[in-house]
Amino acid sequence: MKIIDFRFRPNTPEILDGIKKSSMFKAACKAIGFDARKPQALEDIVKNLDELGVETGVITGRDCETTYGSPSNNPSVLSFCRAFPGKFAGFWGIDPHKKMAAVREIVHAVTEYGMKGIAVDPYLAHIPASEARFYPLYAKCCELDVPVFITMAPPPQVPGAILEYADPRDVDKVARDFPELTLIMSHGGYPFVSEAVHVCQRNANVYMDISEYERAPMAEVYVQAMNDSIGDKVLFASAHPFVELTDALAAYAAFPLGEEVRRKVMYENARRILKMA
Repeated sequence: MKIIDFRFRPNTPEILDGIKKSSMFKAACKAIGFDARKPQALEDIVKNLDELGVETGVITGRDCETTYGSPSNNPSVLSFCRAFPGKFAGFWGIDPHKKMAAVREIVHAVTEYGMKGIAVDPYLAHIPASEARFYPLYAKCCELDVPVFITMAPPPQVPGAILEYADPRDVDKVARDFPELTLIMSHGGYPFVSEAVHVCQRNANVYMDISEYERAPMAEVYVQAMNDSIGDKVLFASAHPFVELTDALAAYAAFPLGEEVRRKVMYENARRILKMA
C-alpha cells in the first residue's frame, strides 16, 4: 500500500540536536526520552522511506520567534525539499505576531519556494487558532488556494503552552469564517477527542491527523470515527522523529479499519489535499 506521511521531519543530526536544545521542547525531550533517537544521513532516511512504501513525507516548518526567541526552522524545510523534491513536500512555518511581514512571507514561500501550504502553532504563539492575528494569514492562504496545518495538543512541559489554545472548537470557528480554506488539525486535537471528530464531521474543509496519540486513551474513538464517518478526513502522520515512523505504521496496522478507509487514510486523502496529479 502506498503511504503519504503528513507529519515527517528527517532525523538528521542537525535536526535532532536542534529539537533537543530548543527553548520550547528541551524539557519535553527529557520527559519522553528523545535522546534515544538515532540520527541518520538524509540519503539513508530517504532510502528507509522508500523501503517502507512512503511515497511522500510532508515536512512542516515552525516559526515561534516572537514568543520563544528561537529562529524558525524553515530554512531546513526548504533544503530538504530542494534536495529531494520528489520525496518531500513542505509547509512553511508562520509566526502570526509578525503581522504583515508574515503575510508577505506566505506569498514568497508559496510562489517562490513552492511550499504546499503554511503551518501554525497556536499554543506556541500563545493565542487560539481563532484569534484575530491569524486571520490575515488565513485570508492570504484562501487567495493562494493552499491549506493551513494547525498544530494542536501541546506536549508535556512546554513553557507557556496552555491547553486551551489547542481547542478544536477554535478551528471550528475558523472553518465557518473561511469555508474555502482547507484546515488540517494535527495530533487529533487531543485530549479534545470528541470535539475534534465533530469539527471534522460538520465542516467539509477540516481534516486531521492523530499523530502521537494512536495508543492514547480514547484513541478507539478516532478509529471508530474513521470507519463510520470521517474516513475521508483523516491523514496518516507519524510525527517522526518524536515518534519513530515504524512505530506509527505498526499502530495503524493494528487498527481495525476497513480496506477502503485504510487506503484513504494512508494515502488518498493526503494526495487530494496536496493536489498530486
